Amino acid sequence: MAVVDDVKKFMDECGYYFLATVEGDQPRVRPFGAHAIIDGRLYLQSGKVKAVAHQLAANPKVELCASKPDSWIRITGRLVEDPRVEVQETFLDANPGLKSMYAAGDGNTAVYYFDDAEVGFYSFVSEPRVEKF
Repeated sequence: MAVVDDVKKFMDECGYYFLATVEGDQPRVRPFGAHAIIDGRLYLQSGKVKAVAHQLAANPKVELCASKPDSWIRITGRLVEDPRVEVQETFLDANPGLKSMYAAGDGNTAVYYFDDAEVGFYSFVSEPRVEKF
């Protein structure tokens, strides 16, 4: 199984995760839930009008953390916006709960994929596993 599949499985089991961005010199952290693997890449989504989209435009470096009671992952990398409407459609089909707020090609939907990413799988009972993807 590819590392990106391990990441998706972990995130699916967690339900929610936290994404950290930077605004000026201030870290910003917020919960997210939607994610998808498209073309072998981990994608996230936000509205272009949200502060997170403005923060990503200024500095695309992020860290994501997802946790379960006995383990967690941290992903670092850059989020790159993918403007293709067909990717927005695929993402929204994978996360239908978002369709009440977003539509592919609506000018507000932004999907991002991780580039130059590294994931660490951690727990209190085993050695860390760190891989690039």
